[in-house]
Amino acid sequence: MPSGEIGLVGLGIMGKPMARNMMEAGYSVTVFDLVGSAMEEVVTDGAKAASSAKEVAEAAPVVITMVPDSPQSEAAILGPNGVLEGASAGSVVIDMSSIAPGSSQKIAAACEAAGVAFLDAPVSGGEPGAVAGTLAIMVGGKQDVFDTQLELLESMGGSIVLCGDYGAGNTTKLANQIIVAANIEAVGEAFTLAKKAGLDPNVVFEAIKGGLAGSTVLNAKGPMMMSGDFTPGFRINLHRKDLNNALITGQQLGVSLPVTALVQQMIISLVNSGEGDSDHSAIAKFLEDMAGIKISGD
Repeated sequence: MPSGEIGLVGLGIMGKPMARNMMEAGYSVTVFDLVGSAMEEVVTDGAKAASSAKEVAEAAPVVITMVPDSPQSEAAILGPNGVLEGASAGSVVIDMSSIAPGSSQKIAAACEAAGVAFLDAPVSGGEPGAVAGTLAIMVGGKQDVFDTQLELLESMGGSIVLCGDYGAGNTTKLANQIIVAANIEAVGEAFTLAKKAGLDPNVVFEAIKGGLAGSTVLNAKGPMMMSGDFTPGFRINLHRKDLNNALITGQQLGVSLPVTALVQQMIISLVNSGEGDSDHSAIAKFLEDMAGIKISGD
């Protein structure tokens, strides 16, 4: 069984189950979050509490950060009382947040200057994948650092791939989020059309899931649309952030992302109507409103 001191900064919907899986695998985990109740919950499960990201890094030679976006990653790692203030030469920082690739590269440069190894390692799979320990982990960084941390990452993920140098993990995550968003939107369109035509979406789902239209997104998000239950596994607000980073990166690289931009407009409308904390499958609600029907309705 693995053993060792691991630090974790960020105990949100993903961070808490990730901490539990690391502890279950045999690691000793020191945690910090700005929300005290989140820390208390994980400490009850066996983690040790720290008073800052700096204190986490002082307690553990490997520190994982799992926060919402680029500004929070930079603050947690580079800012006052941040990870780098407590880290020692030879420490490892693994940022598992989904952020802009350019921000990952900025953090990596600061870590290298301090003699600290760095990986950007965003994940896909949402809360269910975090709980099950089956996350897809997309990694950017150096091969030797990746090799030393693979066993740790395997305690949280079912698929771990080194995608390239610094920022490659987050570029891959943006590609993932484009596909997921467009797929959810397509499922929502299809079920809205079927319902408006008088068909039962459940029957349509059973008819198409075994064919070329079948997908992990269809299987995971279709039932949520059909039941009208948008309890978040991955919030619309977070997908909005990811698509924003994709569009910014596309602009920097001179890449047109027309479907991404269209789905982002739908997401912005949903955020403005109070759906930001709903699951991203609630993209279907935008389409339902346009059609004047409910996929889950009688």
